[in-house]
Amino acid sequence: MKVRNELNALLYSKKMGNFKIPEHLTQYSKFASVVGGETDTVKAELKNGALALLSNERVLSKNSLKNAVYHFVIAASAISSACIDTGLGQTEAYTLSDLYVMKVDECRTVDGVCRLYEDMCLDFAERMQEIRKETVISLHIRKCIDYIYENLGADLSVKVLAEVIGLNSTYLSRLFRQEVGISLKRFVKEARVDTAQNLLRYSDLSYSVISTSLGFSTQSVFIAVFKEITGMTPKVYREKHYNKN
Repeated sequence: MKVRNELNALLYSKKMGNFKIPEHLTQYSKFASVVGGETDTVKAELKNGALALLSNERVLSKNSLKNAVYHFVIAASAISSACIDTGLGQTEAYTLSDLYVMKVDECRTVDGVCRLYEDMCLDFAERMQEIRKETVISLHIRKCIDYIYENLGADLSVKVLAEVIGLNSTYLSRLFRQEVGISLKRFVKEARVDTAQNLLRYSDLSYSVISTSLGFSTQSVFIAVFKEITGMTPKVYREKHYNKN
């Protein structure tokens, strides 16, 4: 192959320099705090460099920005795969990962890539933290929650969810509140708004597109529900949190 000579030269150089691929590149140990949902530890490790995106151990491009982006994509893949192995739904994990990868493609500075990486680590950690809290939840409720996150744009009324899960509507509502601590209707609202926040922060999608894709009957309803959950309108939220990098 055309790169064989270059590959052999690099392998020899690394061998002579006692270079070893860091263990975390073949395992998920680097992201243990993220997978464990330990948000405080994630913040500390991002600050002290233990979770740093970049290092001198592996250079993927001579262009510093491209190098950062390539490392970001590798990290996104590793984190999403590790979280899936530990209980995060595949659709949610891959969609979240893809959202961040599309956003990093718009970054124009290395600092911007690193800031987005920190957001991604914390985002996944927070979702894994929620899963940890749900470990005592019954199979029926776990199935219900998974269905909600994988079908945010569909009809998620109690009646429909009860049919999907195979339970009586009244019983499902009572069981859900008992195990999750909030009503099923409220949970659906929060799940949709949580996803809307990510879309407002990391995409240029219009309010109407976000509203429709997340199953809100009208844009007015979307605005009202978003404000009910976050205390601000989608417009104000985007103006305050939109990540231009």
